[in-house]
Amino acid sequence: MILRVATSLALLAAAPVHAQTEPAPLPPVLPWSGASEALVAGPGARWITPAEVARFETTPDYAATRAWIERLVAASPLLTIESFGTTPEGRDLYYVRASKGPGKPVVLAQAGIHAGEIDGKDAGMMLLRDIAFGGKDALLDQVDLVFVPIFNADGHERSSPWSRPNQRGPREQGWRTNAQNLNLNRDYLKADTPEMRAMLALIRRIDPALYLDLHVTDGTDYQYDITFDFNGLYGRYANSVAIGRWLDERLRPAFDAALTANGHVPGIYVDAIDNRDPAKGIAHNADAARFSTGWGDLARVPTVLLETHSLKPYRQRVLGTYVFIETALRTVSAERQTLQRAIAADRAARPREAVLGWKQASAPIFTTQFKGVAHDRYRSVASGRDELRWLGRPVTLTMPVIGQVPAITNKLPKAWWVPASAPQVIERLRAQGIAFETIDTPRKLRLDMVRLKDPKLGTAIEGHVPLTAGFAHETRSEAMPAGSVRVRSDQPLGLLAAAMLEAESADSLLAWNYFAAILTRTEYIEGYAVAPMADAMLARDPALKRAFEAKLAADPKFAADANARLAWFYERTPYYDARYLLYPVGREL
Repeated sequence: MILRVATSLALLAAAPVHAQTEPAPLPPVLPWSGASEALVAGPGARWITPAEVARFETTPDYAATRAWIERLVAASPLLTIESFGTTPEGRDLYYVRASKGPGKPVVLAQAGIHAGEIDGKDAGMMLLRDIAFGGKDALLDQVDLVFVPIFNADGHERSSPWSRPNQRGPREQGWRTNAQNLNLNRDYLKADTPEMRAMLALIRRIDPALYLDLHVTDGTDYQYDITFDFNGLYGRYANSVAIGRWLDERLRPAFDAALTANGHVPGIYVDAIDNRDPAKGIAHNADAARFSTGWGDLARVPTVLLETHSLKPYRQRVLGTYVFIETALRTVSAERQTLQRAIAADRAARPREAVLGWKQASAPIFTTQFKGVAHDRYRSVASGRDELRWLGRPVTLTMPVIGQVPAITNKLPKAWWVPASAPQVIERLRAQGIAFETIDTPRKLRLDMVRLKDPKLGTAIEGHVPLTAGFAHETRSEAMPAGSVRVRSDQPLGLLAAAMLEAESADSLLAWNYFAAILTRTEYIEGYAVAPMADAMLARDPALKRAFEAKLAADPKFAADANARLAWFYERTPYYDARYLLYPVGREL
């Protein structure tokens, strides 16, 4: 009986207690009206979308979305639908292509990589309707639209009113991660998920002139309803220099003008330095390779992140997203030759160095007149501290924008050698479309190799336990077995290969801990063998003796640890595992 009571109490303690049954209270809504409201179909219109029928209170589920799209495609010769992959739970990944014929540049618009951030799906459905039957087919005269309505389809169906507490509509939202609890927008470089491998294959196949990644953001309150970002914004951080310049000088002004004309408030993506103290400023960082924009910058694919603001009503956000996609089509159409020249220039470039890590700049890179929202503070009984409260009143603030400067820059090798014993890495090179040569017979090579120093494991994230370490380079004679691959840096995707394979890269496969086996030492030596050997080493090698005594003097903890002292000698014998902590990817200089 006592056991049953204890078990019941344990189960009760483990079960969630839902004291909160009402939606989370959100800050006051800023009033809004704009010309883009004319895009909404009237009641009873033949091709009114499910979201419009619901007055943007709800968004259709996967089945209803697919059914509506299939009816539209069947009715229009301009539209086709095609599958490009399957989710872990077996759902079909598909896109709609709007086209008047082959041979035109493609704008790829992707919605729902975070399935609760689904504005892009409903905006894209409205735009497809208007292209097919609303008089906007001229958008396709010089460009094609490829539209993915739901990228994270499994997360989309994990829908509830409790998915996104910081977001104002729709009534139910999908989940951020996929069925494997992996965030697809952290997967561009490592390509763990079937969804991402399918998307990378689609991008290689259609080779988009512009890739739009459609999101919703939260964090702080402000007046902007449509924000966006890319490497190259304000002339900073672009690896694809010509593409970054085109995005900043041609596309950004077009977005700003069209959104403003339609009553929206466009701005830089707002990433607050401190959500509890907005006055500290906005971070404007280089986007890492795990994200769509960072990956696109390295892969020579013009990529723009859209972030609508979660505290704005769903209707307003969807309409702003519609204007954003339509403006992208119009701009690529008008600028297609300039954009194609920029892409060609970056794909022909062969940089000899790569920035592999960034750090915060010591001073703001500029200040901006920030369209904010007033706030005050109140004392919370629950938190026991003063909490920030948004008041729904527009204010303009002079805000510092904090940027980054390079922290790690490496000269690229001629090539990287990946051993056949790392098939998971070779598979990801293949998924990225990175060119490599596979050797059929073993090769003996003189390579620059990296040994880890003081490796540390972090907290589990995205299905991995990330690794940080110091790195010591050494030249070694390496035997690469048959099946190993040579990855040239002299290729269009050379910087993408560097981000994956350079040990110092912040988003490398090493940092994601794809090489966990190198952290294991498999052979040891007993004290009865190493102690007399160490004594003999001290007696015959004065330089070793001086180094040991210096170590004892500098490190009292080491001096007091007999096992550590003997291990120090073991590392200096031929018995020690020469491959322990050795990163097996070699650099051909």
